[in-house]
Amino acid sequence: MRNLAILLLCVFCFSCGKKENSIDTTSTETIQDTTQQMEVADKEPVIENNLQTGDTIVMNVKNEKGLYTAEGTLNSATSKVYIKFKNENSANLKAKIILPEGGNIRFNQIIAPDKSSDGPFGMDLEKKLEQKGDYILVIGHSQMAENPYVGKFGVQLEM
Repeated sequence: MRNLAILLLCVFCFSCGKKENSIDTTSTETIQDTTQQMEVADKEPVIENNLQTGDTIVMNVKNEKGLYTAEGTLNSATSKVYIKFKNENSANLKAKIILPEGGNIRFNQIIAPDKSSDGPFGMDLEKKLEQKGDYILVIGHSQMAENPYVGKFGVQLEM
């Protein structure tokens, strides 16, 4: 009986040790594959645009005039759009909403890196940015007017 228990214990230890080796091999292969994919991705040119993803537009790329520009959409599912941008130093922000036709849309708020906010504004916004870091502009319908706007709009930021 003792010999049987020792034999089972040895088989159990041997089988556990084998699984660990196969997991280590698989992990090493996965890390190598990921590294190779990253090297290939680094060689390919990446073209970034300021595109709306869900209810957020991240401003990363300036155009040839040095302005951040993007196109967004407001609809019944997306009643607010958040514009995220980074301020590297103290600057004056000039922001503008461009509509193909008249509409009830405005800058509702600007949220600073310290989470303080200011607003509401109109379709044009001029503000001195004192803090460095990530800012958020909230664009949405004017709560003081009727007929919420549904459709595409453009936004332009200059710093």
